[in-house]
Amino acid sequence: MRTALRKWNQISLVKRILLGIIVGIILALSVPGAAGITIFGSLFVSALKAVAPVLVLLLVISAISSHRQGSQTNMKRIIVLYGVSTFLAGLIAVGASFIFPVHLSLVTGSQDLAPPEGIAQVLESLLLSVVDNPVNALMNANFIGILAWAILLGVALRKANDTTKSLLTQGSDAVSQIVGWIIQFAPLGIMGLIFDSITSNGLSSLLDYGQLILVLVGCMVFTALVMNPLIVFLNIRRNPYPLVFQCLRESGITAFFTRSSAANIPVNMRLCEKLGLDKDTYSVSIPLGATINMAGAAVTISVLTLAAVNTLGIQVDFGTALILSILAAVSATGASGVAGGSLLLIPLACSLFGISNDIAMQVVGVGFIIGVLQDSCETALNSSSDALFTATAEYAKKRKEGSAA
Repeated sequence: MRTALRKWNQISLVKRILLGIIVGIILALSVPGAAGITIFGSLFVSALKAVAPVLVLLLVISAISSHRQGSQTNMKRIIVLYGVSTFLAGLIAVGASFIFPVHLSLVTGSQDLAPPEGIAQVLESLLLSVVDNPVNALMNANFIGILAWAILLGVALRKANDTTKSLLTQGSDAVSQIVGWIIQFAPLGIMGLIFDSITSNGLSSLLDYGQLILVLVGCMVFTALVMNPLIVFLNIRRNPYPLVFQCLRESGITAFFTRSSAANIPVNMRLCEKLGLDKDTYSVSIPLGATINMAGAAVTISVLTLAAVNTLGIQVDFGTALILSILAAVSATGASGVAGGSLLLIPLACSLFGISNDIAMQVVGVGFIIGVLQDSCETALNSSSDALFTATAEYAKKRKEGSAA
């Protein structure tokens, strides 16, 4: 048994995850009544979500308190990359919606949801998250609040003695080790998630929305395989695709099935460690990216909003479409933690065209119908980009230092 486990662990995690996907599909098709299999997926996602807030808190406190004076991080460049990619993704979605206009058969439903009433409410929610009670932030996985408290505590502990700093470092290393143990169960977890997805939803419910799904997923694939590599190339000036494919393979696949940026934070942390990136930087940029780096959400908001516009026969000029791209980017960034994710921001974007909230909420209902695929692709794009742009910023810095030398 020990020899078998050792050989199993020697296989790359990606190959083990792919095997888990295949087994999950086979089980879903052959024994769909075996509902107990879904427990593996639930346990895996719950474990990642449970460890992520503690991991972020300890890593950020340890990184900032131990930060050496004079050493530089790449946070400014990373934040710019996050913002630019989110805006451009929204712009791509707007362009695709003009080229391939989508019309909806609007449905009722989701009337009990409460979308934000305006951009001011989105920003207010963001600011309230920053000043949240630290215990409450940990309990509810409010990563904006966790980051704020971790940064403040890290700064306050910069003058602490070496014993205290060593204890924080050992604590973060211990939690990182726990993350490593959890990630080893990813093949089993994803097998359970695949089984649950196929037996609960199937694919038949998606057929009526084929064109909408094609536009949504097409925009996200274009962003991941064309726009993001172009951004990376402009920064590091070498072939971006090995890095892009590694991030999609080792982060995007897991995020696709967990459908949770928060749950994927530990996965991205491990990937950054594997890439040899600066811990002082990625311990902050990864949880921050899970909150503000929302290219997939910008695509969802733009495409579904313009689908509603096309359905109602509203004419849209270029200026208004550009404003929609900006609004989608800002909204997705500021309200990523709102229950319901990007779908609840659609009424806010629809208000730009004078579309009533009742009709906008019907569009949200359509979003929930296709959510099993839309949310998976969106999370995979968002989360893999966190690691991609963190690595890009560091490689760009090294290239600049190398050329200067």
